[in-house]
Formats: sequence, C-alpha cells, structure tokens
Amino acid sequence: MVDIVTATQFHERGDRPDWRFLLGRILATFRAGSFDGAARFALEVAAAAEHAGHHPDVDIRYPGRVHVVLTTHAAGGKVTAADLALAGEISTLAAAHGLVSEPTTAQTCEVAIDVLDVEAVRPFWEAVLGYEPEPPSPRTGTVVGIVDPARIGPSFWFQQLDEPRPQRNRIHLDVTVPHDVAEERIAAAIAAGGTLRNAREARAFWTLADPEGNEVCICTWQDRD
Repeated sequence: MVDIVTATQFHERGDRPDWRFLLGRILATFRAGSFDGAARFALEVAAAAEHAGHHPDVDIRYPGRVHVVLTTHAAGGKVTAADLALAGEISTLAAAHGLVSEPTTAQTCEVAIDVLDVEAVRPFWEAVLGYEPEPPSPRTGTVVGIVDPARIGPSFWFQQLDEPRPQRNRIHLDVTVPHDVAEERIAAAIAAGGTLRNAREARAFWTLADPEGNEVCICTWQDRD
C-alpha cells in the first residue's frame, strides 16, 4: 500500500529542511559554484534516482542552480514516503558536493479562472494550452484543474461562481510560496502599491490587488489538509 504524505505531515516531521511542500509536490533548490558543478550534481541525482527506481524532475539554471521536484507518479502525483526517502539522499549528495541549499526560493505559479460553467469553459483551455485534465475533485467529482503534460508551464484551475460578478476581474493568479516566505511576500507587494483585499482564509491564502484591481492570491500549504 502506498504511504501518502500530506503537507501537514511533511512539515510536522521537520527532517527535510532543504525541501518545501507546494501544490502537492516537494521542491528543493541547490546552488553550485558553477554551471558545470550544477550539471555534475544533476548527474549524481539521476544516478540516485535510477538506483531507487524513483525519478524526480530536475532543472538546471545558470549560473549554477539545480531545482528538484518530487512526486510519486504511480500514486497519481501524490507525495509519498518514497519521495521523502529520495529527498534525503539528494540532500546528502548536495552537502557532500558543497552545494548550498536555498529552500525559501521555492515557488510555483497556478492560474485560477472564475467561471459559471466549468465543464463548458475547461475544454477550451485544454485545447488552447495543450494541457491535460487533472483527476476529478474528490469533493465534487468534477475536473477543475488542467496541467502541462511536460510539467513546465503553470497549472490552471477553475473556480465555480454562484452568479456573475461583473464588478470583479474574472482571472487572477495564485502564487504558492513556502509558508515562511508568505508574510514577507505580502509586505513587499503592499509596499509596491498593492492592497490586501481578503485575509479571511489566511493562512491558506491572502488575496491582494494591484493598483488597478487585478487580483493575486499568495498561498501556502497551511490550513488546507
């Protein structure tokens, strides 16, 4: 039986300090001294993954950063004990090679679209983006999310409206950050001219608006599971 790990369980453990739980995945970033060093570390990660029979997404960026994302494909993209085990091995490799962990740089972006009819709207976005539907929501039985099959572009999800809301924009961004970065990010946005629209759902999310009213939610794993 697959051992699923929730965001709360992951952060309560506290034994993977290099990693953060964002949108159903665990992520880590490591900084090498050079691009070549980053590439050599990525090869070490690949070898460890092959040995474990469990494979992460690995992204190398100039000048020498390596981003690693872990989920369990056989468990429908959930985080499992296998991910935690490989995360520990990757952190050990990074430390042995002198790489610097940058856990608070983790971020992933999700686009939320408010709609009156999810089933009518979602197929258009699947087609225009070349995305694939996520599994149906356990709560509603409706497919409310679509994802890039290459796992590169941001995911999209569709929020059901009860009635038209012409007074608000009907598209906003959800930016999910580590829980220990959220307040800093919100403060920076307000300092740059934004306003806090809604904190009722904090710490799951805070809704902010830019000077023209376009909205964005800063989201964390907290208060969700």
